[in-house]
Amino acid sequence: MDQTETTVVAVHSVGTDAVALELATPEGFSALPGQFVRLGVEVDGEVESRFYTLSSPDADDTLEVTLTYDPESVVGKRLAGLEVEDTVTVAGPFGDAHYDGEPHALVLAGGPGVGAAVGIAERALSEGNDATVVYRDDDPLHESRLSTLSEAGATVTLVSTDENLTRALAETAGDEQAFVYGFADFVEQATEALAEHGFDTDAAKVESFGPAPE
Repeated sequence: MDQTETTVVAVHSVGTDAVALELATPEGFSALPGQFVRLGVEVDGEVESRFYTLSSPDADDTLEVTLTYDPESVVGKRLAGLEVEDTVTVAGPFGDAHYDGEPHALVLAGGPGVGAAVGIAERALSEGNDATVVYRDDDPLHESRLSTLSEAGATVTLVSTDENLTRALAETAGDEQAFVYGFADFVEQATEALAEHGFDTDAAKVESFGPAPE
């Protein structure tokens, strides 16, 4: 979908300098968890755009994205400060690294990649499938949804940034559909960990967010 205006339905704080923006789904828009969209917001009379991965299990009535921001960042701070009924533009969806009904989703997420992880895991469970989330962050986001997922039957493992991802994969069977979301250094480490456990990394669905901000 080309750039279309929509409204903010809700804004949720999901951690330190992090919010989940819930937006009204524009007519004709559809997306799957794991895909990403381009959000635009007016700053000083100009529309500035950024890409964000969906963190909702679907986009039927509303769609959600999770964003982390630097309090000194003009665009990030503007997006995080949006209120209900404010308007933004949305375009997309983009990306092939999305959930497609796989019977067991294994999602490795670093930092803001947890948004895609919770969306995919929630969608998998809602369809009667299995979900495993391995999430690396010293200051976790979406803790409430991760807890709810665990209670609903998903396997959720939190890993600190100085821990090896390989150990977190010890209980995996090796036949799950692997997904990886995060900044470039995390993606590299996660892919290496998957390879060490015998996963076909060429079959993994991977979305890199580029270099981590300094």
